[in-house]
Amino acid sequence: MTGEEQEEESILFKAEETPLCPRCEGRTLLLARYQHSWTNGRGEDVASRKEAALCPACDHKDPAAAELLALFAVAGQVSSENSETFAGLLAAWVESVRHRTVDNVRRAQAVSASPLFRRSA
Repeated sequence: MTGEEQEEESILFKAEETPLCPRCEGRTLLLARYQHSWTNGRGEDVASRKEAALCPACDHKDPAAAELLALFAVAGQVSSENSETFAGLLAAWVESVRHRTVDNVRRAQAVSASPLFRRSA
């Protein structure tokens, strides 16, 4: 998207009844859904949405996530008193997860360790 085409992005979030973390299967604090686009094999832009779960165990080393986790640790939840701070921290965290890429080494290790992908002798 160019600057002229870019609209104000909406980030939808859910802080109650969040799913388990897809990385560690632990408890998550929130689920965010945000706009995402990619280029398909024909070179066309495809607009879609992605989701990311905020996990205290997995995300504490990410600086943007750490600030959001700190807000939850201190305040416990989003309220009218901290909603503006929360919105800024949420936007910063979503921007950081938007740029995550697949760790191919870790993926290959997980595949090779899985009994589903082992070759029979």
